[in-house]
Amino acid sequence: MTLSPSAHVDTYTRESLPPADLWPTLEFTIPEVQYPERLNAAAELLDRTIDRYGADRPAILLADGSSWSYGDLQRRADQFAKVLTEDHGLVPGNRVLLRMLNGPWTVACWLGALKAGMVVVTTMVAWRTQELHPIAARVRPALALVDHRGLDDADAAFGRLDRPPAVIVAGGERDLLIEACETKSGPFTAVDTASDDVALLGATSGTTGVPKITMHFHRDILANADTFGHHVLHLTSDDVSASTAPLAFTFGLGGNVVFPLRSGGAMVLVERATPVELAKLIEPLGITVLYTAPTGYRSIIKEGLAGELRRLRIGIAAGEHLTISTFEAVEEASGLRLINGIGSTEMLHVFVSASGDDIRPGATGRAVPGYRAVILDDDGAELPAGEPGRLGVIGPTGCRYLDDDRQRVYVQGGWNVTGDTFVQDDDGYFTFQARNDSMIVTAGYNVGAPEVEEAVLDHPDVLECAVVGCPDDDRGMIVVAFAVVRDGVTPSADLTSSILDHVKSRLSVYKCPRRVEYVTELPRNPSGKVQHFILRERAAAQVAVSQSRIQPQNQGA
Repeated sequence: MTLSPSAHVDTYTRESLPPADLWPTLEFTIPEVQYPERLNAAAELLDRTIDRYGADRPAILLADGSSWSYGDLQRRADQFAKVLTEDHGLVPGNRVLLRMLNGPWTVACWLGALKAGMVVVTTMVAWRTQELHPIAARVRPALALVDHRGLDDADAAFGRLDRPPAVIVAGGERDLLIEACETKSGPFTAVDTASDDVALLGATSGTTGVPKITMHFHRDILANADTFGHHVLHLTSDDVSASTAPLAFTFGLGGNVVFPLRSGGAMVLVERATPVELAKLIEPLGITVLYTAPTGYRSIIKEGLAGELRRLRIGIAAGEHLTISTFEAVEEASGLRLINGIGSTEMLHVFVSASGDDIRPGATGRAVPGYRAVILDDDGAELPAGEPGRLGVIGPTGCRYLDDDRQRVYVQGGWNVTGDTFVQDDDGYFTFQARNDSMIVTAGYNVGAPEVEEAVLDHPDVLECAVVGCPDDDRGMIVVAFAVVRDGVTPSADLTSSILDHVKSRLSVYKCPRRVEYVTELPRNPSGKVQHFILRERAAAQVAVSQSRIQPQNQGA
C-alpha cells in the first residue's frame, strides 16, 4: 500500500491510520471509481457540479418554502473556509467537529471545511457529555461548530480535554457563525488534497455498545455516489432527495447531501425529520427519493399517507432489516417497491442492493457494481450458494478505524466482515438471516432474531418488535420479544397468547418467544437503529430480579 503525498500540514489522521497489513483489500474495478491522485471531494461535489449545471439550480429546499441555490451554497461554504483559515488559523489536516442538526448551514460548513483541507468529524446534537467526550478526546478537534441547543454538553465534554477546541456557536439570539461568515467575500480555492487524504471521521452508530471511529478519504466520499447512487438508484439532476437520518451518520450524509450534489439534484433538509413529516412534504417540495428505515414506511402507512408514497420515484429502506411483510404492506398500500440495501459506517454507504425489476422481495439484493460480496465460514473460506455464513465485502471503500483493536475483527483476510449472517443464492442475491451477534442459540437450535421479529410484526395488533436472546439456565438462551402495540390495544395475557399462537402458526415451536415484553417504544440510537444490546441487558436484568425474588424461598426449602 503506497499513499499519495499528503496535503495535510497536521498529519495526525494519516499517522493514525491502521497498519497496512490490517487494511482491507481495495478494488477499483469500474471507471467511475478510478479517481485521480489529487482530489478534493467538496470541490467535486460543489464547484464541478456548478460547472456542469450552473449556479442557479436549487440545491437545498426547506419546509417553509425557502431554498438555497448551488451558488448560495458555494458562497457560504467558501465563507466558512475563510473563517477557519483566516480567523482561526487552521491548517489542512486539522479536525473540525460539527455538532449541528440537519440544516443548510451544516451542509455549507461541511463543504467549506473539506475545501479548506480539514478533516470533518460529524457528531449528533443529541449526544450527551459522556457520549461526546470520548470521541472528541480521540479525534482531537482544533475547532468545533456547535448548535446553541447542544452547547452545555459540548462545553462539558470539551472542558475535560487537554486541549479544548475553539468553539463557534451557531443559532440562538446571536448567531456567531453567520456573523463570522458575513465578513468574508470572494471565492475560496480548494486545497489540493490527495484523493487518499483523510476527509471524514465518523462514529459508528453504537448498536453494539462502544462506538468506533471510521476514517474515510476524499475519494471514498464520492465512491458510494458513483456506485450505489449512480448504478442502483440512477439519480439525476431532476431528483429531490430527503432522508430521516441525521447528517452526522453516513447513511444520512450520503443520501441527503453527497448523492444529490454529485448528480446535480436537490436535497430537502428538516432539522429533526420524522418519516411522517417528510411524507407530508413529498407533494409541496416535489420529493422524488426518500430514505428511511422500514419502520418509517410502516408509520407513514399507519398515518394514512400511503398516497404520498405513490408520488415518489424510489424509496430506499435501510438501517435495519426490511421484512417481506413490510415490503408487501408498502407495495399493496402505495404501489411503491422499496429498494432494500445493506451498508455500514465502515464502508460509508450501501454495497448490496437491487432496484426496479431486479428487486426480489425478501432478498437484500446483489453486490452493487464496483463491489463484490461473498459468504464466509468461521475460518474465512468462501461458502457455496445456499449455505449461511458471514457476509464479506470488497470494493473501493473499506474499513479503517482510528486507533482501534477492533480493526482486526472487521477486516479479515482482506474482506470487510460486516457482522451479518446472509445466504447467497445461485443468481448472486443475498438474503439476510441475522446480525452475527443476534443469532440466538436455544436448546441447541439456532434462531435468527429477524425471522421471529417478522412473524411477530405480522400480528395485526403489533406495530414494532425487536427480538433478543436472554440467558437461561435450562436452555442456554431463550427467545424474548419486545413489542410495541398499536394505538387502542391494551397489553394483556390474552394478547400474549394471541401473538404466540400467531408465531407458532408460521414458525417452528423452538423459534417461538418464551416471553413477550410490552414497551411504549423501542430504544433507538439517533440514526433510528434499534439498540438490541439495551434490550438484551433489560431482559437479563429482569431474569436476575426474578431469581433474586425466589432465592430465599429456594433456600428455605
